[in-house]
Amino acid sequence: MSVGFPSPAETKGRSKVAARHKYVVFFLGETRFAVPILQVLRIVRLTPITRVPNAPRFLEGVVSYRGQAVPIIDLHNRLALPVVEYAYAARILVVEVGSQIIGMLVDKVVDILHLEEEVIQPPPEMVADVNGVYLTGVAQHDGQVVVILDLSRVLTVEEIAGVSAWQAGASE
Repeated sequence: MSVGFPSPAETKGRSKVAARHKYVVFFLGETRFAVPILQVLRIVRLTPITRVPNAPRFLEGVVSYRGQAVPIIDLHNRLALPVVEYAYAARILVVEVGSQIIGMLVDKVVDILHLEEEVIQPPPEMVADVNGVYLTGVAQHDGQVVVILDLSRVLTVEEIAGVSAWQAGASE
């Protein structure tokens, strides 16, 4: 079940150039994060996550998405933020990392913003030292800071390969 945003089929034919500056904005705790809309395949309601034995340690488990078992990563854990119990507003951002479909848990999705490149600044040095590998920048919007995340960096190449190998073994 998707929530309030067009599906890839609904946006087919729309210009990727127009989408290049659009970002999906979501909360993790009190912090507003954003990811390029081109990295997000779908936004779905949180469904029960099935814990799976022998899954890589960074995975929460799997959910069924369009008949496929999709691995789920809790962005709170991944970004070393305080872990929370998810409420009704929680969502899963279904993204493609490399050729792997992965779900990312977020507290709530709140907006789609248009941010021109010139308003996005590099992350502050102290922030970049801690979790800068995941960040592409920060922007101000309506008087609030929005942290721009690059979901393709949330998993390393080795971890993506681990997910692929785990899924291949789980489906046998």
